[in-house]
Order: sequence, then structure tokens, then C-alpha cells
Amino acid sequence: MTTFASDTDTLTRDALTVLQPGFTGTAAPDWLLRRIGEGLASVGLFGRNIASPEQLVALTAQLRAERDDVLVAIDEEGGDVTRLEVRTGSSFPGNHALGAVDDVDLTTEVAAELGRRLAACGVNFNWAPSADVNSNPGNPVIGVRSFGADPALVARHTAAYVTGLQSAGVAACTKHFPGHGDTAVDSHHALPRIDADATVLGDRELAPFRAAIAAGTKAVMSAHILVPALDPDRPATLSGTVLTDLLRRDLGYDGLIVTDGMEMRAISGTYGIERGSVLAVAAGADAICVGGGLADDETVRRLRDALVAGVRAGELPEERLADAAERVRKLARWTATSAAKADGADSEVGLRAARRALKVTGAGPFTPLTAPPYVAALTPVANIAVGDETPWGVTAELAALLPGTEAGTFAGEEAGPAALKAAGPRRIVAVVRDEHRHPWMAAALDTLLTARPDTIVVEMGVPQAAPRGALHIATHGASRASGRAAAEVIAGA
Repeated sequence: MTTFASDTDTLTRDALTVLQPGFTGTAAPDWLLRRIGEGLASVGLFGRNIASPEQLVALTAQLRAERDDVLVAIDEEGGDVTRLEVRTGSSFPGNHALGAVDDVDLTTEVAAELGRRLAACGVNFNWAPSADVNSNPGNPVIGVRSFGADPALVARHTAAYVTGLQSAGVAACTKHFPGHGDTAVDSHHALPRIDADATVLGDRELAPFRAAIAAGTKAVMSAHILVPALDPDRPATLSGTVLTDLLRRDLGYDGLIVTDGMEMRAISGTYGIERGSVLAVAAGADAICVGGGLADDETVRRLRDALVAGVRAGELPEERLADAAERVRKLARWTATSAAKADGADSEVGLRAARRALKVTGAGPFTPLTAPPYVAALTPVANIAVGDETPWGVTAELAALLPGTEAGTFAGEEAGPAALKAAGPRRIVAVVRDEHRHPWMAAALDTLLTARPDTIVVEMGVPQAAPRGALHIATHGASRASGRAAAEVIAGA
């Protein structure tokens, strides 16, 4: 491919403007600052970039010294997917917990407080909320990231979330269009396919996006999924039928369209990120998200040059690239003029929401624990969106309430016997995540409950399996706030 490293013309600047790259480290590298000076308008942050609120403030100030309206984006859903609190777990419950409460005012308050915290750190663009309807209980990547399985519920909470987040001056990016809920494959690993017909898609998947558009969402993120009823040949991110005809024309959406991470295998393993980026912009995408796994100047240069070459080869109309770049700049201008509201901070709203989301069932009257228990965490492999660096469970919160609490992590066919042996005479608190998706986890619970019927079960995923145990607590998510709410019940705090 021809390199245009020395070009400073409008075409090259537009190609840089539509990129949303990530980077490594907790300070902006020189190459990134240089690219911002050349026209790059967006930067994506991940957990690897965040050590503390103070450090994040310094980082975003460093970026704004190069461009005062730079879009600083983050993947901060709250709940299981957190970057702001990646090392501690989120102090906000996620979507599934908010959907379980089903109080749209509470969802608005939670999103507004999350937005205030992001804005205070200099972040003005959030790749959230997830508007996916979790219609497939076996979905390996959405799950508790969804408000639920009912389209109307998901729609009203998506709109409430968008309203709350943007009230803090942070642009919402509703995802994953046209809906990732009815998939059995994680698009981080391969290309999922949804075989629902157009009527089902319209009534189910699209309802939350209509609500988000009506609420004024500033951005929509495309999904790397194949939906044959809409386009039998190309995944949504690369489909003009999906992005231009459906989203722009039929749904009347006029904001920014962002791709999901182009390094995800659904795209990189099929079309490649360079070819995929050209096709995405040609199809109607305005911003190319890349950087979850690829985070260097070489990637930015390759994508910039691929877009320029696509224009010069006639594969990407120059006016389409110019339109995409202007939409990015328009959103940047909105964030620069939408000052965050410092008033109305509510530091306890996340915990209040987590407490309200609990569903507690039991075989009989429950007496709170007074002696430190043994926490057996039956731990599945985390999906890439959640990551494995964020702690989850109830151990830390129980240990604060019942000093001396011990814990272990178990997985696989021997999880049950191993947990029994490790617990000894202590009361067992078994913590699970999506029991219905993991036969080994259900078998481990069978073993624990047969030997120790007084075992307490805490389900921190989607509570699809029937409740069991002396006490069963469904938290509807694995955030730190949800863990604390469950621990309060167990300890009677």
C-alpha cells in the first residue's frame, strides 16, 4: 500500500479525524499527541490507561492541551464492564440490575451520576449504554450488560440512561446496532449470526434504538453481526443496508455512527481491519473504533492510509469520508460546549440501586451470619468485554462485615468437592455467575448443597436457573456495589 505520511491535505486530515484509537500507558505517548495535532479528533480509553481519578484528570488535560475539543471516549457501562474502577469493581450496578428494579427515574439518576464522574475526569464520550435485548439466555457476551429480555423494558431504560448520561455533558453511544442480544457467539472471537426475520427484528431488536434516538443519543455503535434478514452478505458494521438505509433513512437517525472495535475477530479475522475500515465508512460509519487490542502509531498510520487509498481507488467516495469527519467534529463541538453540571452529585445512588435490585429467596427463615464464612467462588472464564482484571464477588465486602472470612476460586468438574474440602466446617457462601450457562457450575452447586444444605448461593449473573440453597440472592450483576448489597443481607448489616 502506498504511504501518504507527508500529506497534510484535507483528505488525510479527514482520514485521521474518523479514527478512534487506543494507546498503552497512563500518559499520552508522543505519537498520539502528534496525531492529534495532525487532525485526530478522538481517543479511546481502556482499563490499562487508568490508575486513579487524579491520574486520569492529568491524562485528559494532556490530550486537551493539543486539542481542546478532543473526544475522549471510554467503555464505561458500570456494572460488570468498568474501566473507571477497573481494579476495584464498579460502584454502580449494571444494566440488568437497573432493569430488575424497573424504575426509569433511578436509571436516569445512576447514569447522570456516572456521567458526572466521567466528566470530572475529563471524559466526554461513553461507549454506553448497551441497548441489546437479551433474548437468548445463552448469549456469551451480553447477559447482564442488557437491561433484560423484554423489548419495552429495554427501550425505556435505554432512553432513561441516554438522558441521564447526556445531562452531565457526556455523549452517549447506544450499542450494539441493530442488536446483539440474540447471539450465541462472541463477536470478539468470530462473526455471530442472527436469523430472526425482519418483523421480529423490528419489534424486538430495534425498539430500544428507536427509544434512544427519540431521547437524542449523540452516537450509535454498530455490531459486528450478520443479520441475513437485513443483509445476507455483510455484517452490520460493513453494511450500507443496515447503517445508511435502516439506521439513517428508516429510523431517522442523524448523529454519529461508530463501529465496534475493528480489531475484533468478527472483522479482523474476515475482512482485515484496513479493508474493513474502508467498507465501514463507505457503508455509513463515521468513526472507526480501534485500540482495544491494537494501540500504536503503526495501526493509526495503516488505517489512515487505507482510507486515503480507498478514496483514491474509488472504493470510498471522498464526500462520504468528508461527511463522516464533519460528524465527528460536530460531536466534538457539542461536548466542548456542554459543560458538565457539578451540582446534584449523589455518591450513594449506585449502592441504593444495587440494594433495590436484589431478589432474595430462601427455603425458610434466614438468620444472618455472625461467624466468618467460607466463600467458594465458582468462576467461569470472563468474556473480553468484561475482562479478568476486575475483581467480582462478595468476599471483600463480607470480610469487611465479618472479619476472618476466607475464600477460594474453583472451576471445572472437581469444583464442588474441592470447595467442600477447602471450606472445612465453615458455613459456605457459593458465588456463581450464569449458572444456567455452565453445567460444571450447576454440578458443583449440587455437590455443595447435597453435603451442606445450609449453603448460601449468590447468583451474580443472569438468574436464569431456579433459585436454590438455604438462601439464594440474585444480584443481577457482579459489580462491587452488587457484591456489597448481597454481603449486607448475608451479614444482616
